[in-house]
Amino acid sequence: MNPVSKPLWQRFTIFLVPLMASNILQALSGTVNSIYIGQMIGVEALAATATFFPIMFFLMSFIIGLSAGSTILIGQAWGARNLDKVKQVAGTTLTATIALGVLVAIVGGVWAEQIMTVLGAPDNIRAISVGYARIMLIGMPGFFIFLVVTSVLRGVGDTVTPLFSLILSMTVSLLVTPALIQGWFGLPQLGVNAAAWAFISGFVSVLLFLFFYMRARKMPLAPDAVLLRAMIPDFKLLGLILKLGVPAGLQMVISSVAGIVVVGLVNRFGSDATAAYGALGQVMSYVQFPAMSIGIAASIFAAQAIGAGQVGQLGAITRTALLLNLVITGALVALAYLFSEHLVALFITDPEVVALTETLLHVVLWSMICFGWSVVFSGIMRASGTVYAPMLLSLACILFIELPGAVWLSGTSLGLTGIWVAYAASFTMMLVLQAGWYQFVWKKKKIKALI
Repeated sequence: MNPVSKPLWQRFTIFLVPLMASNILQALSGTVNSIYIGQMIGVEALAATATFFPIMFFLMSFIIGLSAGSTILIGQAWGARNLDKVKQVAGTTLTATIALGVLVAIVGGVWAEQIMTVLGAPDNIRAISVGYARIMLIGMPGFFIFLVVTSVLRGVGDTVTPLFSLILSMTVSLLVTPALIQGWFGLPQLGVNAAAWAFISGFVSVLLFLFFYMRARKMPLAPDAVLLRAMIPDFKLLGLILKLGVPAGLQMVISSVAGIVVVGLVNRFGSDATAAYGALGQVMSYVQFPAMSIGIAASIFAAQAIGAGQVGQLGAITRTALLLNLVITGALVALAYLFSEHLVALFITDPEVVALTETLLHVVLWSMICFGWSVVFSGIMRASGTVYAPMLLSLACILFIELPGAVWLSGTSLGLTGIWVAYAASFTMMLVLQAGWYQFVWKKKKIKALI
């Protein structure tokens, strides 16, 4: 049976499952590496890696934004079966990625100490923080390429190769980290720097694997002379990629800043509240990942339909994504409600804190379905090049509902619970605004391919 002739929900699901698995594995990878460092080296080493996280998140936000812009264009070109244009977008994106990566490596290699001082790394861990940060920053060109390559592969409908790539990267990293911490097999003992070298080993292994694997399989984006020529940057095309991608990266940065403010509010209620926040975040993330994956899949399917000149399919793609979010995210939400005590107990042993976390989880968990639906509407609109309206609507909910709501409600009789009431209200309004814009503004626009 031809894959294209399969029902839309079936094609969507086949694409979606590896994408969800990739997102969940990426989260698990970070968790396991943190356990290695904390258990095998100590708290100071864990603190040193945590100090670098704001830089990592900021850089990843920009690259994810760049990837989001290129994925939309690659999806449209792939839908039109214009392989030359696919490679042109991929080549320009790779060149911009390499240039940015080299710049980060130079700045990080020279000024790592000054950067960590500005971030306020404590004196007792500054030296190891600087060493760790310098290695990570010098390795950024390869990591950026890894992120972009796996992203553009999804643009041509391939979520299986990125999943295999992530499994390989994780396997190498999780084997190399303890080996370099303990000095197994005659390797040097590198302390906290072991995690940085293992991180680099993981994505270098993947890039080497992909180079030979994609050429052997004659895949559409396999490295060849055509792709090499396409790496001569097309600045007009790069401008379009950035126009589409920067809003997504900016939204991530502002969301993370809002998260820092919320942590500050939570901390005022004491260490039990902070522990509850951490455990609740872990449970919520595993519900949120599938919802976000459905939004990404909807955007790619929509971009391919636009590129193929099948704009009439957008309604069916939207309905399929909304239904899958209800089924998949809804099922996870239901399971989390049913087994909330056991889930929270994976992270917390104190019965009082378990009970507190459960209460907060019950307040906010249902709104993950609203969040997932809002991501579908914004993803469909972004696929057509409408990027500013979805970004501004989401930011409005964060800046005018979530943050002020959390500040105000946490000062009322609701106390700590008020913070999560504000989250639920923000996600609900996000759905109302995104769905309203989609229905009453975006659907009246003439949709056409951008390239």
